[in-house]
Amino acid sequence: MEKLANSHGEGKVAEMIEDQTAKLPSDTFLWAAVGAMSISLALTLMRKKHAGLFIGQWAAPFLLFGIYNKLVKQHGHD
Repeated sequence: MEKLANSHGEGKVAEMIEDQTAKLPSDTFLWAAVGAMSISLALTLMRKKHAGLFIGQWAAPFLLFGIYNKLVKQHGHD
């Protein structure tokens, strides 16, 4: 059973990405999300609704990247 559990490892690309993003402070992703929301608000106030909605949708992925980054830092990859 152990052999089966270990046969599904990370790919080289995923490992390289995790190694690089683990160097970033977790705050980076939080500030990116806050920045996206701020830019979205500014665009909406400038009556550029579609651009504001587009940029505003970036906040959730930035926060998810931050969670993933935190998990990789705590538990490592494979």
